[in-house]
Amino acid sequence: MDQNTPPEEFTGDLELDKPETEAAGAAAIVASFEHVLRGTGPGRGWKALVNLNQKDGFDCPSCAWPDPDGKRSAVAEYCESGAKAVADEVMTKHTASPVLFERYSVTELTQKSDLWLGQQGRLTQPMVLRPGATHYVPIDWQEAFSLIADQLNALESPDQAIFYTSGRASNEAAFVYQLFVRMFGTNNMPDCSNMCHESTTVALTDTLGLGKASVTYEDYQTADVVMIMGQNPGTTAPRMMTPLEEMKQKGGKIIAVNPLHETGLLAFKYPQSPKDMILGGQKLADVFLQVRINSDLALLKAMCKLLLAEEEKAAASGRPGTVVDRSFVEKYTSGYEAFVASLDSFALEDLAAQCGLSVAQIQEAVDLFKHTPKLVICWAMGLTQHKNAVATISEVINLLLLKGSIGISGGGASPIRGHSNVQGDRTMGVWEKPKPEFLDALEKVFKFTPPREHGYDAVASVKAMHEGKASVFFGLGGNFAMAVSDTNYTGEALRACKLTVHVSTKLNRSHLIHGETALILPCLGRTDHDIQATGHQFISCESTTGVVAQSHGVLEPVSSHLKSEVAIICELASATLKEKSTVDWTSLMADYDRIRELIAQTVKGFDNYNEKVRQPGGFYIPNGPRKRVFDTSDQKAHFTVNVPMPIAVQTDELLLMTIRSHDQFNTTVYKNADRYRGIHNERRVIFMHPDDIAQRGLQEKQAIDIHSLYDGVTRTAHRFIVIPYDIPRGCTAAYFPETNVLIPIDQIAEKSNTPISKSIKVTITPARE
Repeated sequence: MDQNTPPEEFTGDLELDKPETEAAGAAAIVASFEHVLRGTGPGRGWKALVNLNQKDGFDCPSCAWPDPDGKRSAVAEYCESGAKAVADEVMTKHTASPVLFERYSVTELTQKSDLWLGQQGRLTQPMVLRPGATHYVPIDWQEAFSLIADQLNALESPDQAIFYTSGRASNEAAFVYQLFVRMFGTNNMPDCSNMCHESTTVALTDTLGLGKASVTYEDYQTADVVMIMGQNPGTTAPRMMTPLEEMKQKGGKIIAVNPLHETGLLAFKYPQSPKDMILGGQKLADVFLQVRINSDLALLKAMCKLLLAEEEKAAASGRPGTVVDRSFVEKYTSGYEAFVASLDSFALEDLAAQCGLSVAQIQEAVDLFKHTPKLVICWAMGLTQHKNAVATISEVINLLLLKGSIGISGGGASPIRGHSNVQGDRTMGVWEKPKPEFLDALEKVFKFTPPREHGYDAVASVKAMHEGKASVFFGLGGNFAMAVSDTNYTGEALRACKLTVHVSTKLNRSHLIHGETALILPCLGRTDHDIQATGHQFISCESTTGVVAQSHGVLEPVSSHLKSEVAIICELASATLKEKSTVDWTSLMADYDRIRELIAQTVKGFDNYNEKVRQPGGFYIPNGPRKRVFDTSDQKAHFTVNVPMPIAVQTDELLLMTIRSHDQFNTTVYKNADRYRGIHNERRVIFMHPDDIAQRGLQEKQAIDIHSLYDGVTRTAHRFIVIPYDIPRGCTAAYFPETNVLIPIDQIAEKSNTPISKSIKVTITPARE
């Protein structure tokens, strides 16, 4: 086994069932409580669940799906994925205490699976791995802060340090984090957005002037049509299916676009509805378009051509503007003429062929929304992680602009963020490319000169560490080593560092792929009471629709040694900056209201923050596109010209997309299974069309190796089991992070630098013996 990659957990116990046809239901209830009770007692588990996503409770540490604006379920305002995430946080039957690290060396821990590492429970004390040591050992907090400060201050330049952030950090933690880092002197602040929705941010900023969703929660309920592209809501955002069901019951329609028939796109059985539980769930997708991998741009362009053809028919019948919203286009947009002219370069039949569809199938979908502007289009990593991702998302906006679907009730653009508060972190300034006006505000409020040069994003950070340009890595949450592409290369980069530091709640593989010195700093979770010098504190988070709400921990922490993320950052800032700082970090740590007062002075849209965040359910932050105000160069929404460029594959190659199972969240694995797809007791599987299996002389359940070849370098993911599945010919799918090893570090999306995790050219051979 390569020292930089996890062990090849090939169980040999694979069991196959038919994929499920309804999401949620009784199975979700059983799975939720089974996971909670396995990790903790019923009292502690129930107290956590009953407070999850309540207006006076705590924000789910899983996805960023918004809570209902009005009434919420008093029993279960959460989903199976949220329950699993909370169960991992409230776990008390096992803890990753110093005893664990005394028993296992780092080398021995490296041999364990990611599932096993996560099952060891919450971290309880700061741990250090000193140069040449074989085991992590406990370290005092103040010594840990001094060690980090000394390493940082010894650097020749602040730009030799990398400060990573996962989406879990609160607004308060993110703000003080970026403030500390910029006072230290660098903009090297990559975050998990770089690896997921950065393409969305770039495309929406260019076209609408704001890199966020233009919809509210209620827009899903009031839409006439919702088109779900490159997303599996049953796994990635299960609570999304509740407003979708409500929309369907009012007569709305759903178009699903995906290479896979995902359970969450087929039907939803609401666990709190007796009718659903007895009579069966609500059918969701009215039209399913099973596209080939990376053909979404061609599909959207075909839809635009068909809409314009329908508008011509309507105009000829004396009804101009009934398909294309001409008044909206004329008043609020630019680039329309060039966009329309460019469509003449593409034949409908050619675009449909790229998708693996017929023109009639695409027309069936267009017919659902051609006469209504109340269209919501949502998407996730199925659109964002391709070389042409920014162009594809820009084409989503073209379609919405044709319909005048921006800035109306029941219409809009809706990226589905995958991690709670990943959007809030960016709002608070965690970004390697900060806007000048934000830096101006920091300079005015805090009386220092922040760095102006752009820093490293996630991919650039890995390259910088690998090339020796950066030697300190600090991670605020996350599992960086497994989340980034090119696993072996990333591991080499981290091992080249002088110091690696991870602020974490649980043990993960990034702690084991370490620099010369390594630190693990255990922090409080969302469920934990946060008590500082002035008493109980609350934090706040931003949902994917731009709602900022407070979050209160409700449980006693598993260890008295845990510190909040805010406290860790403030104490580190004090130890590092000393007299150079213009901030009273101790004061901020003692009372988070003081942090929010500073945010109100610095971040646009957060005036009266302390007052507004205390409103039950929180508040919406300003959103220009929602009001048809576009912060672009000409104050207009932009049509763009985007050219489909099919990926050229050789006859022996397949196009692989990495996916996650229903029993994992990002890199966190809850179980070696994927209940919705009928996979049990195994994760190293590859989904293939039966004809592609036969063409290669393979058999069902045969063990194979997956190879990618880029720029003369072959990368291999060993020992995967072949599963026949309903997926387009020439396409295949397997779970990440196991297949991240196949993605070269420099294979990224244009403009956004997001890894091409959803379109990797691969070949397959029988597994090595």
